Amino acid sequence: MTSQRNGFRKERFILSVDVGTTSIRCHVYDKETKVRGSYATEVVLLYPEPGLVEMDPNDLWKGFVTVVKGAVEDAGVQMNQIEGLGISTQRATFTTWHRTTGVPFHNFISWQDLRATELVRSWNHSCTMKAIHSVMKVLHFLSRQKRFLSASLVVFSTQHVTFRLVWALTHYKQLSQAVAEGNCCFGTIDTWLLYKLTKGRLHATDYSNASTTGLFDSFQMCWSGFLCSLVSVPLSILPKVENTGHRFGNTDPSIFGVSIPIMSVMADQQAAMFGECCFDVGDVKITMGTGTFMDINTGNKPHASIAGLYPIVGWKIGSEVAYLAEGNAADTGTAIKWAQDLELFSDVQETSAMAYSVDHSDGVCFVPSFSGLQAPLNDPRACASFMGLKPSTTKSHLVRAILESVAFRNKQLYETMLRETCIPITKIRADGGVCRNNFVMQLTADLFGRKIARPCDHEMSCLGAAFVAGLAVGFWRTREELKHLQSTDRVFLPKRAPQGDLGSGGSRGEYTHILQSWESALRRSMNWYNKP
Repeated sequence: MTSQRNGFRKERFILSVDVGTTSIRCHVYDKETKVRGSYATEVVLLYPEPGLVEMDPNDLWKGFVTVVKGAVEDAGVQMNQIEGLGISTQRATFTTWHRTTGVPFHNFISWQDLRATELVRSWNHSCTMKAIHSVMKVLHFLSRQKRFLSASLVVFSTQHVTFRLVWALTHYKQLSQAVAEGNCCFGTIDTWLLYKLTKGRLHATDYSNASTTGLFDSFQMCWSGFLCSLVSVPLSILPKVENTGHRFGNTDPSIFGVSIPIMSVMADQQAAMFGECCFDVGDVKITMGTGTFMDINTGNKPHASIAGLYPIVGWKIGSEVAYLAEGNAADTGTAIKWAQDLELFSDVQETSAMAYSVDHSDGVCFVPSFSGLQAPLNDPRACASFMGLKPSTTKSHLVRAILESVAFRNKQLYETMLRETCIPITKIRADGGVCRNNFVMQLTADLFGRKIARPCDHEMSCLGAAFVAGLAVGFWRTREELKHLQSTDRVFLPKRAPQGDLGSGGSRGEYTHILQSWESALRRSMNWYNKP
């Protein structure tokens, strides 16, 4: 896209920022989705006490402004050439601030924070929850609607905003006073950024971010009045929920020198789904980063799960609502980083070759559950473990066992997704840092029995937010155009080893007994701790 100014044509661009758990990254995209300029800065995590994880809201804001200016400068373009801004953010990390002054009452409380653990535990074992579960079972019996059966099994989690916000409301005096006076704003990172970018004119979020807070009813598409009333969270502090792709407003000209239209706000996993062009029912995206997030497009209906999949809003653009069913495994990249810290290898790039250097893991099984086990086992008391160690076990065997465990957890999530949703899979695409590991990718394809595509660009959250913003301003015209712009680094096809071949070729049959051993190790690791 170009514009005519002063007799010459000036090229236009889309700007996209991804605020992750460890970094803030900004890219300047041209019409061919080529990154013309980029800039990144580190997110400083604060640990005031064991189990508490925070971020300074003002530092985060300064980092956001820095990466935008840095990326535009790196691209060698001017701010007035930016057609629109897209924002992708980590989910369920929040703060609260004074509605008039904009001063935060406390730091961002991260999705990793455990301060509400006791609250969550007491609520999950309370008579109130037992009564709610009983009522939902009766409603399911009468209506046969699966959403009530799903609600009869639901439990609270520290990863959702709900009880971390309850904790904040009861522990910060200034916050509770502002709530009483009607001067409190609650917001996840996207809401805080919108507030700052518009100099306090906007208190809003989008459906994808709202749906991952634990306070939003994805079936009714609104904040849950019942839940907020149950846990004493006032609806008045919650932001307005807007469409994912539309003109939220403009950045104040004092920030970047010009006013830039804010055209998309998205949660990171949903943005990655859009960046992978998973627009159709049955499209699957696997993001393997710190954790693994597997999402399937379920179309215009949310999925009611009984095995721990979470129904979330992928995006709402115009009248179209796309829902996803999501399962996650918390410790994918964490396990690999832990192994590196133990000096099992020096460079992550070595791990694939190390795994292929041996024909098998020598009977060693690794259970990647530093943060418990998520769907479909849902056991917060599980421990991480190595089992089957022998004097003959080498570093390569240990590394292979760790990488195998990533693929095995992928298989568990995939089979749960197939069994629960009954939706035929149309395509599978993988992204995130761990997807660069050829061993993990190939074994995952073998175990799925399906081809898996890996993109050239691993920054899918940034690209997804850019796509939505670009469509909103007409920078790109259609989703079909986006599919044609999509680039693939490699497609991993499932291997078919000859019958009886138990070498390193890798077929589903070959791994049957290895999977059985691993599942046995998994069971032994469950319920290890007395308290989650």
